[in-house]
Amino acid sequence: MSATKATHRVWRLGADIDTDLLAPGHAMKHGIDIIAQHCLEAIRPDFARGVQRGDVLVAGPNFGIGSSREQAAAVLVHLGVTAVIAPSYSGLYFRNAFNVGLLLLTCAEAETLSEGEQIALDTTAPEIVAPGRKRLACEPVPGFLMDMVRAGGLLNQLRQRSGRPAFKKAPDA
Repeated sequence: MSATKATHRVWRLGADIDTDLLAPGHAMKHGIDIIAQHCLEAIRPDFARGVQRGDVLVAGPNFGIGSSREQAAAVLVHLGVTAVIAPSYSGLYFRNAFNVGLLLLTCAEAETLSEGEQIALDTTAPEIVAPGRKRLACEPVPGFLMDMVRAGGLLNQLRQRSGRPAFKKAPDA
């Protein structure tokens, strides 16, 4: 991922989005296909049915608080979310997201983005280019984490290093 002309539709959420909202406990006995159908259903019942590959989530502070369940990040990858943009993340969620190949961009001004806006991501700067050419700076993402995102997660990265095929197709990078 680098500077891109592709645009991404924004799904706007508030602060303190916890892992139970992303991967509800009642669905955890199922596989990722079923868990994903319930992603954010308590606050955005339209999300799992309406999100499209390439869309982004924009949230307030403390995204991913709660349990350490990796499925809370994996469901977003499964649904095709390109990135989550927020001012801050839970430490456990941050690590889990990159492990499954989900890009997290830490942006102090994330909450200035609006529902449905079309934005571009420049991960080399890193910054978000919003309508009207407004540019929002993001904190740098270390290269080794970007490599994980490009590979489609840590396990795919390790498989590629050993010469074995990836488990799933890596996201467009």
